[in-house]
Amino acid sequence: MYDYNQKPDLNITPLVDVMLVLLAILMITAPTMEYEEQLVLPQGSIKQEVTDIKKLNISIQKDKTISIDNNKYSFANFENEFKTLSGTLEKETPIHIRADKTLYYGDVMYILKVTKESGFQKVSLITDG
Repeated sequence: MYDYNQKPDLNITPLVDVMLVLLAILMITAPTMEYEEQLVLPQGSIKQEVTDIKKLNISIQKDKTISIDNNKYSFANFENEFKTLSGTLEKETPIHIRADKTLYYGDVMYILKVTKESGFQKVSLITDG
């Protein structure tokens, strides 16, 4: 005999499982959706030519010889020679420093310090990789 006063239990576990799967699918596909809008861009009136920015390449070899754009300098006299050279350059010139990996950290930082003290702000250490 069936008891009519008994309340039925709702099993919502399958519903929650289906909703979580749909939510995961939505979260994965939403970032990949792209919307394409047709834009008509205005024509510019002034054309600016791109100028080739001259940069200064400093290379330091294993034996501490320093070459700046195919000119050789000694490590001991580098500070004086670079300050003389930097007087003829613009201070906005980017400088790229390449050093052999067997050099001491302090030696490379000395070259970096000299270039910064000479007034150059765009100094980069270049690595292989």
